[in-house]
Amino acid sequence: MIYASTFPSPVGALTALVDEDGALVELRFERQPAVDGVVRDDERGAHVRRQLDEYFRGERRGFELEMKPRGTPWQQAVWAALRGIPYGDTINYRTLAGLAGNPAAIRAAGRANATNPIPILILCHRVIGTDGTLTGYGGGLAAKETLLVLEGAAFTGRAARDAGAGTPARR
Repeated sequence: MIYASTFPSPVGALTALVDEDGALVELRFERQPAVDGVVRDDERGAHVRRQLDEYFRGERRGFELEMKPRGTPWQQAVWAALRGIPYGDTINYRTLAGLAGNPAAIRAAGRANATNPIPILILCHRVIGTDGTLTGYGGGLAAKETLLVLEGAAFTGRAARDAGAGTPARR
């Protein structure tokens, strides 16, 4: 059984999907389609909301949640690499492919990044273009920018200039 808990955040409403043991299996943005066959239970997702609230207030830099994202071995390798990106840092897709074990698989790393079922906690927002600009994000580029600004990450591009963060991205 999967349980859903929806709550507000600075990047829009988020829905945490947890299993019977409380492990997070998905985190969904409000712009994503609803999931069928889940039971609404805000208590089961309260621990996820609490840690995300602390993160958004700037009180938490890492998460202490059991996560069980479902994916292929390659996706799991990419998602594991994402978890290693330090708070406030960004990397590009080439670096992500190398960290996942196949430096030549840049596009495959990008696809795995895009299919990350637990954004924000599995740090796909910290992956930006080689030129330092923001690239696609499941929650939208405004959400990605909000997360990077919150963390003090450096990036370039129109969104960065609008936010006053015009320094090159760290590699």
